[in-house]
Amino acid sequence: MAGLGASRYIVAMAIPSPSSGDPRRRRFRRIPVRTLAPNMVTLLAMCAGLTAIRMAFESRYVLALAAIVFAAILDGIDGRLARFLKGTSRFGAELDSLSDFVNFGVAPALVLYFWGLHELKSAGWIAAMVFAICGGLRLARFNVMAEEPDRPAWASNFFVGMPAPMGAITVLLPIYVTFLGVPRSSVLIWSTLFYTLIIALLMVSRLPVYSGKRVGTRIPPEMVGPVIVIVVLSIGLLIAYPWIVLTLGTLAYLASLPFGLLSRRRYQQRSREPVGEGMREGVRETMLPPPAVGGSVVRPNEQTDRPSPLH
Repeated sequence: MAGLGASRYIVAMAIPSPSSGDPRRRRFRRIPVRTLAPNMVTLLAMCAGLTAIRMAFESRYVLALAAIVFAAILDGIDGRLARFLKGTSRFGAELDSLSDFVNFGVAPALVLYFWGLHELKSAGWIAAMVFAICGGLRLARFNVMAEEPDRPAWASNFFVGMPAPMGAITVLLPIYVTFLGVPRSSVLIWSTLFYTLIIALLMVSRLPVYSGKRVGTRIPPEMVGPVIVIVVLSIGLLIAYPWIVLTLGTLAYLASLPFGLLSRRRYQQRSREPVGEGMREGVRETMLPPPAVGGSVVRPNEQTDRPSPLH
């Protein structure tokens, strides 16, 4: 009996029973629900991007384009939702980048390839690959630049290069115009190849593009009604006349790209002005005579107030 009790004691010491009060027991921290909502929106956007690939493979390009546009709308919502709920996290940021690569890098490239670039064989596939790779590089650079501590405050108003969602919407312009009645010819297919490469280069370029992140954060009370009307009208026009709205919106966006460069130059000039004025004021102060003390002017060469040198 003594030996059996000793063996039980040894087993109990070697394998301790789990206890709710044992601090060594590993516990997983509970995740707030407010951090899950933006991630669910991001996953829904990824499902839309993957569905676009399937629709393109089945030659159902209307649904493929609708899925990409829907993914772009969700991409604009998830970030604002995370900031509104104060549910931003590193996991959500990484998930958003992976979702954007699928939705706005891989999906548009495959849609273009199945639509017409496949007729150019290897050249068309290379153009599709270049666009997808540039989308990945654009997202990777965005993640790196977001962590730079020395960026000026006004730099958050601009993207460096065309953002991935707008690149995906813009690169599909040749498909929009075919739905408007433009004949699908070899000239259009070759133009699509060069146009795809141009959009890919704009995504990885250093061109400043206005971000618009601060638009809509604060709305004056008197503008609430007009803003709601404009939003409802835009959604209605997009549903009723999708190809006209997407074509005109894409052309307007491409035409607005040079204005981002001009706006950044103005910000840079304003950031330099205070430094230059401060330097000029410092020079003027050094050239002016020192102030009067007790009705007399004290000049630098006078030694009246200085102690006599020790001999």
